[in-house]
Amino acid sequence: MDNNMNPGNGGPQYQQPYNQGYPQPNPAYYDSAKYKPISVWGYLGYEILFGIPVIGFIMMLILAFAPENVNVKNFARSFLLWIFLVTLITAIVVLIVTLVTGVSIVGLVGAYNEAVSSSMYY
Repeated sequence: MDNNMNPGNGGPQYQQPYNQGYPQPNPAYYDSAKYKPISVWGYLGYEILFGIPVIGFIMMLILAFAPENVNVKNFARSFLLWIFLVTLITAIVVLIVTLVTGVSIVGLVGAYNEAVSSSMYY
């Protein structure tokens, strides 16, 4: 250390930087393909892809566990979690309605089919 920067030697007061001793962010780390952000169009494209009935679900599983990009992986996992939660809540609501009313979904579908087949359509 330079003697004229040392306050003990009569040099000028030198204030150490605020973040000395803490690791500094490495810009190359954030610029890597692993952390590349997804654009708005990318999110829209993934949502459209995930909306395709069978292929979208398969792609969602692949993207949730395979890609190197952490952002794509997290987006696919959040979409899977969302589908799981909606399915779970729907199943609970159907179960509660079935228990309270005594009418099952199968019974409602059967009654609908019977009503349609007995109607007079020409």
